[in-house]
Amino acid sequence: MNSYLIKNVSVLGAAPTDLLLRDGVVAEVGAGLSAPDAAVVDADGLVALPGLVDLHTHLREPGREDAETVETGSRAAALGGYTAVCAMANTSPVADTAGVVEQVWRLGREAGLVDVQPIGAVTVGLAGERLAELGAMADSAARVRIFSDDGHCVADPRLMRRALEYVKAFDGIIAQHAEEPRLTEGAQMHEGEVSTRLGLTGWPAVAEEAIIARDVLLAEHVGSRLHVCHVSTAGSVEVLRQAKARGVRVTAEVTPHHLLLTDMLVGGGSELASPEIAEGWSPAGAYDPVFKVNPPLRTAADIAALRAALVDGVIDIVATDHAPHAVEDKECEWAYARPGMLGLETALSIALDVLGPEWDLIAERMSRTPARIAGLTEHGHDPAPGAPANLTLVDPGVRRLVDPAELASRSRNTPYARMTLPGRIVATFLRGEATVLDGKAVK
Repeated sequence: MNSYLIKNVSVLGAAPTDLLLRDGVVAEVGAGLSAPDAAVVDADGLVALPGLVDLHTHLREPGREDAETVETGSRAAALGGYTAVCAMANTSPVADTAGVVEQVWRLGREAGLVDVQPIGAVTVGLAGERLAELGAMADSAARVRIFSDDGHCVADPRLMRRALEYVKAFDGIIAQHAEEPRLTEGAQMHEGEVSTRLGLTGWPAVAEEAIIARDVLLAEHVGSRLHVCHVSTAGSVEVLRQAKARGVRVTAEVTPHHLLLTDMLVGGGSELASPEIAEGWSPAGAYDPVFKVNPPLRTAADIAALRAALVDGVIDIVATDHAPHAVEDKECEWAYARPGMLGLETALSIALDVLGPEWDLIAERMSRTPARIAGLTEHGHDPAPGAPANLTLVDPGVRRLVDPAELASRSRNTPYARMTLPGRIVATFLRGEATVLDGKAVK
């Protein structure tokens, strides 16, 4: 195992110090450290954060290796500063058995770039009809603790209640894709002024808010843990705020794209929530499928509410919903395009734009809290003596132009193409081993 001496790094924005990584842990912290056997990393001007943790990643393997594999997705994650990702269950075959989740878990270990923690399906085949093998997945080598039919809502309230009751036995979590399907039949984008103008069937905000309201009541009744995926509306924020005030065991995530991109982009507008990122950027034109996502891009008012909720903690974490797609699934007519966007390699930049250089808050929203929710005990620790050496080094002074051709993902469907984003990941370490150095993947 290699040793690394990181010189003159700012831990969470504090005064520069040195970090010695040895035997998988942070062995020493202090100024003027010396270790002749260690590789030296010059970190002058860089900030050290605990390795990022993503609670919502689509790695596509098994089944859609043309869009992504566990290895390529892991590499993208490491380049984005991540040391752990939770892989969603909508693979082919669906991760609804112990055998499939163990396959994904072992593929992650073989890649060795990030810890890949599988998420199990709630229902067999994501069909919403009967519960999957929740207990068997929990007892497997992968030790699944989060279950989600993401991409589909667990719409049946009786089935949702049973799932919440079942996972309570081992302190598991149901992560809900909040979408009342009868309100979104044929939906193509957010229901509002833009959808009316473009003639596209709308996805109303209430379709999300109604399911969240129902599920927090169910979680409160059962006393179980609920996690809400990709919150996208101001109304959802208020439902969550009230639930948390009552002590409901609910957590929630927001994606980077729902913190920046508005529904105006679908109509060819250039409206972004950040004037700094918007400067000098323009989209390719109306009906660009790169902006098709589920839940859809919302209004500027929704984005403002989401940003405020992330700051004050009503929304607990940033999760990427990294959703790679093959070229033929995105470069086609809007109606036929599959929803989803890349996110792993750009998420920290969007968080930095929203939260500013509040490094402790960024660590809380992108590392400590997601690790705590997922039960990933080796992750989410600030760099300190004896802590697992899972960390990332960020250069906050750099602004970088996003070029889809330079991304590590097997797919290219990034909505941030040609945008100039703040911050750059310089290095990532997983248990003391470098996965990224000088901004490039080590393997």
